[in-house]
Amino acid sequence: MINKKVSNVKEALHDIKDGQTIMLGGFGLCGIPENSIAELVEMNVKELTCISNNAGVDDFGLGLLLQKRQIKKMISSYVGENAEFERQMLSGELEVELTPQGTLAEKCRAAQAGIPAFFTPAGYGTEVAEGKEVREFNGKMHIMEEAYKADFAIVKAWKGDEAGNLIFKGTSRNFNSCMAGAAKITIAEVEELVPAGTLDPNQIHIPGIFVKRIFQGEKYEKRIEQRTVRQRQ
Repeated sequence: MINKKVSNVKEALHDIKDGQTIMLGGFGLCGIPENSIAELVEMNVKELTCISNNAGVDDFGLGLLLQKRQIKKMISSYVGENAEFERQMLSGELEVELTPQGTLAEKCRAAQAGIPAFFTPAGYGTEVAEGKEVREFNGKMHIMEEAYKADFAIVKAWKGDEAGNLIFKGTSRNFNSCMAGAAKITIAEVEELVPAGTLDPNQIHIPGIFVKRIFQGEKYEKRIEQRTVRQRQ
């Protein structure tokens, strides 16, 4: 069995270069690869194209890369809670490709499955459909969407083994599960890394064949974007 384990985040991300396209898992701040994002900031790689549901918040997640102008283009489904993302988009400093959320997920999954393109009704008749092939299926118009082409996919899992098998916890499964294996190289950071054979095969969400490198992260903050609690009586 191939051992996918690397010693730390620096070794895992050592060959990421300026101008590359990177998928990053997570939804809001839930399930984001915190260690890898911090390392990308430290590496100071620039001109990146990032594919992610959104771009974190101003001072956390992908917002840290936006602050340092390391991202050239964001491919996402919404601006979210990131005022700097909104400012750069409206000023023209940042190229933004807004994509329907379901389409974004399916473009990742198609890349994961080796499917070059698919048809969807989402976005027909809007700016999303401009320049794309349109076909009618069962009396409904659809547009053709191509699978993403990314150099790296960086995902975060709760637990993984040295063979690259991954288990997600709760809603952190989100975009991580469809991005794993959807790029030339998939890097997984996990909260707990165990020897191969330790995980129950029935609990594994992503098989190790999709993962090229895996490492154990540390010091996860797991911030919450909008904390809502019940008012005390």
